[in-house]
Amino acid sequence: MSHSHRVTRRRFLAGAAAGGATLLIASPRVFGANDRPSVGVVGCGGRGTSHVGWAKKSGADVIAVSDPDIGHMGGAAKKAGGDCKQYQDFRKLLADKSIDAVVFGTPNHWHALGTILACQAGKDVYVEKPASHSVWEGRKMVEAARKYKRMVQIGTQQRSDPAYITLREKLDKKQLGAVQWVHSLWYAHRGSIGKTEGPQKVPEGVDYSLWCGPRDTVPLRRKRFHYDWHWFWDYGNGDMGNRVIHTIDDVHHVLRIGEDVPVRMMGCGGRFKYNDDANTPNTEFIVMDWKVPIIFGSRNLPFIDPKTGKAKGTSVYTRFGRSFRFTNLVKCEGGFFAVSRGGGGVYDNDGKQIEKIKGDGGAGHMGNWIQAVKSRNHQDLRGDVLGGHLSSVMLHTGNISCRIGEPVGVGQVASAVKGNAEAEETWKQTLDHLKQNGVDLAKERPILGPWLTFDPKTERFTGDHAAKANTLVKESYRAPFVIPDEV
Repeated sequence: MSHSHRVTRRRFLAGAAAGGATLLIASPRVFGANDRPSVGVVGCGGRGTSHVGWAKKSGADVIAVSDPDIGHMGGAAKKAGGDCKQYQDFRKLLADKSIDAVVFGTPNHWHALGTILACQAGKDVYVEKPASHSVWEGRKMVEAARKYKRMVQIGTQQRSDPAYITLREKLDKKQLGAVQWVHSLWYAHRGSIGKTEGPQKVPEGVDYSLWCGPRDTVPLRRKRFHYDWHWFWDYGNGDMGNRVIHTIDDVHHVLRIGEDVPVRMMGCGGRFKYNDDANTPNTEFIVMDWKVPIIFGSRNLPFIDPKTGKAKGTSVYTRFGRSFRFTNLVKCEGGFFAVSRGGGGVYDNDGKQIEKIKGDGGAGHMGNWIQAVKSRNHQDLRGDVLGGHLSSVMLHTGNISCRIGEPVGVGQVASAVKGNAEAEETWKQTLDHLKQNGVDLAKERPILGPWLTFDPKTERFTGDHAAKANTLVKESYRAPFVIPDEV
């Protein structure tokens, strides 16, 4: 879809202008030490409504909320209190000159366009993870933030968790020697979302066209309108982009990867056992070649108790005599680190804990953003948009491999990971996990993605399978909800 910058902005903003709103790029307000920025919250589901409270606790005043669902919007406005303004169309919120900054708790497919428009309107931005829905639009977010000198923080709050700051320092000092490999995972038991027999009714009070935004307004095919959008590629990025993006970002942070993102990656997974409307994997792992091997993992099928054969909570990954559901395993010569949100530990090679690492879950992350809004220095941000974009690149490139993959036999997966000891162990435990859940892998074959080569300078794939992979680097957008080439 090709649109010029001029046409795109005129057409998109026309909807807001028709309602009496005019967007102007404002100069940043100068704040005193005790001043509280005025914030608008866009996207008022569970996460967005939580942002109302966090913003107030972090030193801001929430004076406006927006959501295509007027019920969600009303609930968030009640939590904000006072005379909180409500705008079903967030473009009118962006036109409100009394608002200094915007918090986006929208579905993933709105993150980039919302952030870019807010920057153009002179607003600072806190946007939920993952930063972007695709590689290309993430770079546009960075360009907009820098061009308009906006403070754009990504909601990967573990960047502000003292546990990860401590881990990075310990890795810098090589407390356990050189890093050998990293395995980051977040398993979460999630059941099937069900199978619809036809288009579903859009909930009362929802502006469906506005909710879809950049995506086509296709008939609704999911029973639960909210949240279950995560499991559709058009709107979400699966649990890799919902939960595991936190640990992906942790790895980018603690290993100081910066713009030196991995250039070779492979994804494997599938939506096993569930015959439902979703199309993202419920089991997936990504293998990346970097200076050291990096593996990311997600599972949604349950742990099966070997004694009873019954489902019992969330699956686990077993290593060094310990079981993990959510952690970053950083294996070094002299032992390993296992750090999760809120803390973790240092272990020897036998799995014995030799030191604790304390954290707070990143409680100060939004507060850090508020301080940067006042300082006007994006280097003060712990979760600056550039780092968030680059960790999202790691998410997207691995997911792209899986998305363009083909069903294969289990032996072909084993061959693809051969020579990478931790990847071999990951596949072995994944295979056991699927079999314990009664998955017949002769009938439900895993999807094995090809090994892809990525160029960090152009942010496109090269070499084998590049043509197919590059079709997913940049998405198509529905007018007028189009991200222009020049932001």
